[in-house]
Formats: sequence, structure tokens, C-alpha cells
Amino acid sequence: MIRTSRNSIEILREGEVVRLEIYGADVIRVRAAASRIEELDWTLLQQEEAIGEIQVCEDGYQLTNGNINVRVTGEGKLSFRNHRDEVLFEEFWTNERDMAARMIKGKAGGLFHIEQNICSYVGEHFYGLGQEAHDLFDLKGATLDLCQQNTKSTIPFVISSRGYGFLWNNPAIGRVEFGTSRTRWVAESAKQLDYLVFAGDTPDEIEKLYCRLTGYSPELPMWATGLWQSKLRYETQEELLGVAREYKRRGIPLSLIVCDYFHWPQQGEWKFDKEYWPDPKAMIEELNEMDVKFLVSIWPTVDPRSENFLTMREQNMLIRTERGPGPLIYCRGPETYYDSTNPEARKFVWGRVKKNYYELGVRNFWLDEAEPEIGPYDYDNLRYWLGNGMEVSSLYPFYYAKTFWEGQKAEGQDEIVNLIRCAFIGSQRFGTVLWSGDIRADFDSLRRQIKTGLHVAVSGIPWWTTDIGGFHGGDPDSPEYRECFVRWFQFGTFCPIFRMHGFRFRADRPASSPVSLDGFCASGGPNEIWSYGEEAYEIMVKYVAVRERLRPYIHKQLQKASEEGTPLMRPLFYDYPKDDVYDIYDQYMFGPDIMVCPVHEKGVRMRNVYFPKGQNFIDTATGKEYEGGTVVNAEAPLHTIPAYLRKGTELTCEMFR
Repeated sequence: MIRTSRNSIEILREGEVVRLEIYGADVIRVRAAASRIEELDWTLLQQEEAIGEIQVCEDGYQLTNGNINVRVTGEGKLSFRNHRDEVLFEEFWTNERDMAARMIKGKAGGLFHIEQNICSYVGEHFYGLGQEAHDLFDLKGATLDLCQQNTKSTIPFVISSRGYGFLWNNPAIGRVEFGTSRTRWVAESAKQLDYLVFAGDTPDEIEKLYCRLTGYSPELPMWATGLWQSKLRYETQEELLGVAREYKRRGIPLSLIVCDYFHWPQQGEWKFDKEYWPDPKAMIEELNEMDVKFLVSIWPTVDPRSENFLTMREQNMLIRTERGPGPLIYCRGPETYYDSTNPEARKFVWGRVKKNYYELGVRNFWLDEAEPEIGPYDYDNLRYWLGNGMEVSSLYPFYYAKTFWEGQKAEGQDEIVNLIRCAFIGSQRFGTVLWSGDIRADFDSLRRQIKTGLHVAVSGIPWWTTDIGGFHGGDPDSPEYRECFVRWFQFGTFCPIFRMHGFRFRADRPASSPVSLDGFCASGGPNEIWSYGEEAYEIMVKYVAVRERLRPYIHKQLQKASEEGTPLMRPLFYDYPKDDVYDIYDQYMFGPDIMVCPVHEKGVRMRNVYFPKGQNFIDTATGKEYEGGTVVNAEAPLHTIPAYLRKGTELTCEMFR
């Protein structure tokens, strides 16, 4: 049975109700359930009402909303088309009245195993899905888990080369299979099926529709476009101040410096350890005088030995286990996490942060362990305020970011820039910089990060960064690693956020007791610009100067992202959709005027560069002009990253030298 209303079509079949409806202009939403549709928007923004058109077709009905329409046959099969009546995709049916195309299979507790199968098309490409160092650019052919882990942020949205965006509106644990026989979206434990589809003639049109649904980042303040200095870790207040003073002495512009983890007495106390950080307020005042911002690490972990544990446990503010012992991670003790999905827990944590950090002058926070990281990742054993972990786990980083955004906003803070290790649909609304987690420190990892950053860009997150040089490993005295670090630093110059961090090798690193309660955790090796030898130092100083000259351009492009959703860092196909550049991952546009071509292999001093059709480019190193549609073998000496200006831009080659 099919019935219609002003803005929706409803399909009723045995064991299934499907609703097709308008969700703002140019967007069609599909929800399906075993018995009734629930109003679970999760993190989506409410949209202004849009009026569509329902028509009777030869074999069913059609719902049209601007540039997109969906047709439903009398049997209940769906197919989506654009405004030119070109098929975007159809449901995958193997026979008439195919209930397997949309599978809703009951489980205990009122939840369901959910699947949506759609047709696969030769030559189709997929990009997005958030952040993961899987070394894939085109996702076609991949099977990927939908979950949150260290180095992995699932944002279940993709752009298809067939001209549509697909948003799987579900925080449940699951997977997506971009197969050659079909594409399958799976939620292992959910109340209903829910996805949204929108069409566009260009990736930019699709991205703007997606960002309208999920929100925009705020405007990044100018100060945040400069260099961020960090390492694992500055052990004391004086050590951190000494590094900031050395940048000042050398005349190297520094925007921000980081106080990393274990500066606290115990996990779950959210305050400075006075033995090592005796006067944070005076430290922040001195940094402000040097025009250097201060970022402090926050972990959401709570140790049973902490001063807040009993209160939080009694008031149900902690993530619990459904069975077995309570600890979710062991890191210098058995810890659980505050439950960010619980509004009372959010208020409690912010209250402690406000008293112990904000009132001392801290305005920027590093929201680490944001997945949250648990071991093992048994999501079914987690109990959140919102539900079982299999149903709601992916929401944790969203509400973790919201905890701080709401607290800072309540204090009247306008410029909010917080660093976070994980994100979900809509996280960009809360002033968070997503970074790619604890990645390896080698050339292989650098290559993966280029691809990762481009997927993040089309997933609606414009503020993104990596640990320059990678996190795990890297010897500052190794010539091979110094080369890797230089190439990564050059790449970092052309990332939205320009940030040093890493756990460097240190031969004399002392052992640190895993049960110590005094906040002590030995630091890794040095990770400042002057830590990698004279040759590397001169190259990095050059690229700090390049970044300084580009900051007004970067700020302008990120302002555009906050207004429209257009990312600063984006794949070539984003700007040149009519060219066949769907497999080029190691060239990307940095705003509309700069094409960046990172070197990501050891010993490479030449690399191929393709110039997209219809546009000439100027080599920033030589001033030579290249015609679109051509390939050159470009020089790439260690002191230079190949970068090209779009002909006609107001930017000049001198800015890159």
C-alpha cells in the first residue's frame, strides 16, 4: 500500500513502513521501521520547511524537491534522479517485493539489525566517510567499519562521482560496503533505517547542501592560522615557558603552545598538579605578553582514585559496562569515562574545568581520548545515558565537544578553538580542530595522511591537522627521519591548521611508574623547529615565513567555509569535476588559487604533476607557466614543496620563497 501527503510518500508492507519526505530544500530523507517511524534526528539541524511536488507515475509515484526526486514503484522500490532525470542510484532488488533491499531484522531490547542495499555502478567513485588512515582515496571496492577509534572518526557521509551526496543518519556501530555488486549500509543495532540524499551538478553544490544539514564551523580567528607548537610532553611550567621564550628569542612567529597530558594529579580531577605547574595564571600571562595562546590537554577518563569518581558514579555520570568489571581502559590505572551523552555529566565536568582552568585564564582545550578509546572495543558492553553502545557510541565525540562549547559560550567566549581526536556528523559546529590521532612517524604514514585530510575535507570538517612528523617514533638525530620531518612540515604548511606534535625518540628517557599518582610522566625527545639539525631548521624557518604570508588568504578561505561549507583543503575533483582526476590524491587545492603537490617518499627530488584541464598554473619556484591538461616532471629539492598558483590569482610567487 502507498499513501501520500503534501510533502511525503509512505509505503506500507508487511513488517515494514517506509517514509520518503522532504527535509529542507533539495533534500530527500528516507526512514524505515518495522512498525512506526520515530523522530530521531540525532545531530542534524532542523531545516526550514520546503514544499515539494508529488506526481502519479505510470508504475507508482514521484516526490520531487528542487534538484532531486525519488520514484517509488507499486512494489515499493526506490530510485533517485537529478533535475535532468538522470539516475543517481536505485535500490538493489534481486526480485519483486524484495524485502532484503531494506532489511529490518528484530533483535532483543526493541532494536533492529538494519541494512540498505543500493545498486553499484561501473566507474562510480566515493569520497568522505570521515577520517581513517586506510591508505584509500577512492573508497569504491572497500568495506569499512562505522565506529570511532583512535585515528578513526566515522562521519557517515560520502560524495559520489555520479552527482549526489549520501548521509547515513545513524550513530550505531555498523559498516558500509562499496562493493562491485552492490553498496550496502549496515547498522548492527538501531531503532530504524534513516538516510538523506541530495544532488548537485558539482561537488561544491553537494557539499553546501550537506553543511546546511549538519552545520558550519565558526569563523577561525586569525591567531589560529599560525604555527602551533607541541610535543609529548612538556613536564613542567618552566620547560614550556622556556620553549616559548626561545621561539621569541629566535624571532620565529608562534601562535600557540600546548600543555599535554598528565599535568594533573589524577585522571578525572581536571586541574594542574601544583608540584610541576605551580603558577599557571602567571604562566598564561607571560605567554599572552609574547602573543602566544595556550592550549591545555583534557582527558575524559575518570580513575576510581580521583576526587570526583564517587560523586560521578553515584549520579550516573560515567559510562558503565553492561556486564563484568567497570574499567574501560588501563592507562596508569583502571579508568572509565565521563558520559558525554548525559547533560548532567556535561555540566559537572565543565564546572570542574571552569574552576580549575578557565578561571586561571585557559581559553583553549585539547579534547583527547575523544572516541572514547576503550580496550577491547566491545561496544555492546557499554551503557551510555542515551542507550547501549551498539546503538549510540558514535555520538560520544559530538557531545564531548559540545560540553566545552556550551561552557565557553556561557562564559561569553566568542573565539572558541579546541583540538579534538574524533568527530561525528555536526562536530564542526563546536569550534573543534580535528586531528588524525596517534599515527606512525614515517613516509608511509605521511602518504596516508594526505588522503585522510582530503576525505575529512569533504566530510564537512574544515579545521583539520596532523601531528607534523607523525606521533609514534622518529629520531630527531636520524638523517632519514629528518628528511621525513621536513617533507611533513612542508605538507603541514598547507594544511588548515599548522601544528607540531609527536612522541620523539629519547635515549635517556627514564622509566615512569604505571601507578604513580604524582602526575609525573616522562617526556619524549625534543620536537621544536631547532631540534632537527641546521639544514632542516633553515627549511622550516622558510616555511613558517611562507605560512605567515599566506595567513590572510587562509583566514579568508576558512571564513568562506564558515559561511558556505566550502573546505580550504580539497581534492582536485572538487574544483575540476569535468576532468578525470578522481585517482589523484597527492595533489590538492588549498583554496581556489593554490595547487599543492607534496613529496611523500624517501629520497625523491622529482615528481610528476598534472595540471587540470581548462586552467593554466604558475610554478611558485620558477615563475614558469604550465597549460592545463599537461603533465610535467617537476623538480622537488628537499628545500621546496612543489606548489602552483592558478593563473589570474592575486597571490604572487614571491610569497612562497
